[in-house]
Amino acid sequence: MLTGLHFLLTYMCNSECDHCFLFSGPRAKGTFTLSQVRELLDEATEIGSIEWIYFEGGEPFLFYPVMLEGIRMARDRGFRVGVVTNSYFATDADDIELWLRPLCGPGIDDFRVSNDPYHYGDEQDTPAMRVREAALKLGLPVAEIHIDEPSVTTGEDEENRGKPVIGGTTMFRGRTVDKLTAGLPQRPWKEFTSCPHEDLESPQRVHLDPYGHVHLCQGLSMGNAWDTPLSRMVTGYNAATHPVCSLLVKGGPALLAEKFGVNHEDTYVDACHFCYSVRRELLDRLPQYLAPAQVYGIE
Repeated sequence: MLTGLHFLLTYMCNSECDHCFLFSGPRAKGTFTLSQVRELLDEATEIGSIEWIYFEGGEPFLFYPVMLEGIRMARDRGFRVGVVTNSYFATDADDIELWLRPLCGPGIDDFRVSNDPYHYGDEQDTPAMRVREAALKLGLPVAEIHIDEPSVTTGEDEENRGKPVIGGTTMFRGRTVDKLTAGLPQRPWKEFTSCPHEDLESPQRVHLDPYGHVHLCQGLSMGNAWDTPLSRMVTGYNAATHPVCSLLVKGGPALLAEKFGVNHEDTYVDACHFCYSVRRELLDRLPQYLAPAQVYGIE
């Protein structure tokens, strides 16, 4: 039962973090218009099961007026609303309050600030910490998103005892594959026979981007909401008939690679690393379902 829609309000971001799922950065293109947000919020009402609307990116505060009006429209339709930001605007205490106070008007139910080494390196007094403090004073329900760098530990469970195990919360998708996999222990590709992170048969949330793509996972599209109304797409979705999801459900990225005859390496860090790498090789063959190219590092 789909309960959450996450608007990738823009792919643009003032930062260009090594761990970014979406290859966001200052040169990234693609931003929602207000009319597009309105159209998809109306479709969300038609779906009937949606509870949460999130605005994220990229960096949604870069297009503040559209984000703020989107929040108001979502609240007017009865949805709970969340916002995710890297807090780049936190330059001065008065300025921070100026940015945050309008969020108290329509009201948001979840406010997440990214605060980790990928965004701020070794900086101690980070913008995210300053925004968190200001949000608490204003009564906004704020929490941090902290992505740990990959680490290598020794497995202690029966299956992995004595073997190197990847720790941390980094996901090996997007720019991470190009920037952060070097030197990490890898496993044979044949071991990756399932998708460990996404429920592709019964997704609870999807991401919507300005090009109309409905992401089941970053770069894996259910379809295009500008071609097929979102409510109809969601109602008619069946993983078994999706050319990519059907294979991932049956046998993970290993089966996807085999069925499409994709040339690949012998080992990968994890299932996401393998899946993303295979999908990137299939972009030209499945452009309707593996999109946009932006998410695969192609400008």
